[in-house]
Amino acid sequence: MAISSALSDRKRPIAISVALFILLSSLFLLLSPAPSALPFFFSPTSRFSSFSSRAAPAPPQTPLPISALAPPQTPLPVSSPAPPQTPLPVSSPSPPQTPIPVPADASSHETASGGSSSSAADLPRPEAAATADVADTNATQLGHGTLPAAAAQVSTSVDTKEITAGVSGGRGAEGGGGEEKPVEAPSWGLCAVGRRVEPADYIPCLDNVKAVKALKSIRHMEHRERHCPTKPRPRCLVPLPAGYRLPLPWPRSRDMIWYNNVPHPKLVEYKKDQNWVRKSGNYFVFPGGGTQFKAGVTRYIRFIEQIMPQIKWGTHARTVLDVGCGVASFGGYLLDRNVITMSIAPKDEHEAQIQFALERGIPALLAVIGTQKLPFPDNSFDVIHCARCRVHWYADGGKPLLELNRVLRPGGYYIWSATPVYRRGKRDEDDWNAMVTLTKSICWRTVVKSKDVNRIGVVIYQKPTSNSCYTERKNNEPPLCSGSNGRSPWYTPLDSCLLLPVLSKSSEGNSWPISWPERLNIRSSTSSENSSTWFSQENFDSDTKNWNGLISEVYSSEFAVNWSSIRNVMDMNAGFGGFAASFIDRPLWVMNVVPFDQPDTLPIIFNRGLIGVYHDWCESFNTYPRTYDLLHMSYLLQSLANRCDIIEIAAEIDRILRPGRWFVLQDNIGMIRKMDRVLRSLHYKTAIMRRQFLVARKSFWRPDSAGS
Repeated sequence: MAISSALSDRKRPIAISVALFILLSSLFLLLSPAPSALPFFFSPTSRFSSFSSRAAPAPPQTPLPISALAPPQTPLPVSSPAPPQTPLPVSSPSPPQTPIPVPADASSHETASGGSSSSAADLPRPEAAATADVADTNATQLGHGTLPAAAAQVSTSVDTKEITAGVSGGRGAEGGGGEEKPVEAPSWGLCAVGRRVEPADYIPCLDNVKAVKALKSIRHMEHRERHCPTKPRPRCLVPLPAGYRLPLPWPRSRDMIWYNNVPHPKLVEYKKDQNWVRKSGNYFVFPGGGTQFKAGVTRYIRFIEQIMPQIKWGTHARTVLDVGCGVASFGGYLLDRNVITMSIAPKDEHEAQIQFALERGIPALLAVIGTQKLPFPDNSFDVIHCARCRVHWYADGGKPLLELNRVLRPGGYYIWSATPVYRRGKRDEDDWNAMVTLTKSICWRTVVKSKDVNRIGVVIYQKPTSNSCYTERKNNEPPLCSGSNGRSPWYTPLDSCLLLPVLSKSSEGNSWPISWPERLNIRSSTSSENSSTWFSQENFDSDTKNWNGLISEVYSSEFAVNWSSIRNVMDMNAGFGGFAASFIDRPLWVMNVVPFDQPDTLPIIFNRGLIGVYHDWCESFNTYPRTYDLLHMSYLLQSLANRCDIIEIAAEIDRILRPGRWFVLQDNIGMIRKMDRVLRSLHYKTAIMRRQFLVARKSFWRPDSAGS
């Protein structure tokens, strides 16, 4: 017994020493891990990850996997490195529970239009990894919130650019704002729509059946106006129509589209004698006819220039508003003359006319002149056109025509082609006399009245360039508005008074912008008293330089966007329109959206010869589903997230975007991570670039169970 006790006493110091050695070794490993040896310590949220990415940069030509969205303290799985120049696959936060249905012809058709069916095309082109994080210094860019200095000065970062398909920095880096609550990956269902609403065509703010039924009157087209759902806003997905295929490429799409993409044949029968649209096999074909130009739209456009040479399509007249546009053939063929047309019509019994227009690749918007102003600034359009647009301009004290007067720039033209111009029935003569009285009261001058070879009549009016006529009227009817109210037209009632453009003495009688394309680079070419006078030429020039650099050096060369397949583009926070101006020589067009609560730069956009609208991105946009090839949002998401849920914003982005097409987000890394997680729950293929860009490609995935 004594011998055993002595042996135990002798072993005790050795055991204690071994235990202390193991404890100290463990502490050393915990505090100084080597990621290659201890991958289970390397987490995207770990404070070591930022150090490790600098100390051991990824091999050149191999992007990092997208890992920033893994939940905190979740180990990063170890996988075999991808071969050089092959991006690692982007995985969803959780395995999809529903297979992704892709039409049999989707990949082959995309390849035919310049795309690629391989998954590698969905990710950015591999480049050398960065040697340092982007500086935290910020610079202010008008209309785009706050952006990193690296984005404002592209030329200084080209040689040492950070291009990754993931985020290696810790939380709060790059303006992320410290510790942030992660966005829960939502579960998605199909939208539950009201009766007589086609699920594949659902527009939440125009198809709110409950709100429309509660209207006390529809006399002034109130049922065609916006009635957006209140909280909870839609967080659902719109189904694809059966047999949907990627749209035909431009310019072929102007003349024909896939029938299954817009399977609405009623307009074929309804307008069969007016040559709007025909069905031919698997296609809708657009011969270029219309209610007032049965002989063809090109002849009609040429006829207008013949009877009034001053219009000078594409040089003097650049921006056009086509009211009651039908399938937008007028605007579609004016594109050949370097004219950009905003074609508008309501979602009414002329089924899917705006959807036809957008599917063709022609700028168009759902809108109605009812009780509220159009979402355009004062004095915007060079020309307004109406061919049998079924608007009673002289109704309700002339409010509809007063609204046209508001958005028509001084010296601009109103082209009216309708039966009262050339028919002599009692009703047509009464309408013509009412129009004569009203146009004289608002000082519009009749420039020309003529008939074409088919005896179709056209009258062209011109808005005055001087205010003298308004002040010299014998009868103050309609009354002059009491000064410029400066209000945004977003959800603003129509005026019953005549709003005067405030002209400076130096520009009385000479308020027309310079010719296209020179006006593209002019900040403000009219003297109207609007917000364009608040911004300096220096701001404008800096914005233009910034976007020219970003588009040529980053967007076009580094993003895996197949630009040859892009036709319909939307800039969701347009600022001065520099993004759109940078693409002016490409076969695409851009809808410039200025959020209603951002600096009012939309007048400048129109002065540049571009088009756009006001909008609130916490609500649905006035367009059909699947109508844009690329959506672009720059430094807007943070302000939106303060008013509405990022999941609702993502649902609207998904509704508008075509399958197989792209969403590009420029923002701080915190907002990019949040949106990335949501988009990946929708099975988008995503990649994070330069720590300030998210490039996401929409798949054909839809949930298999209905419900909102």
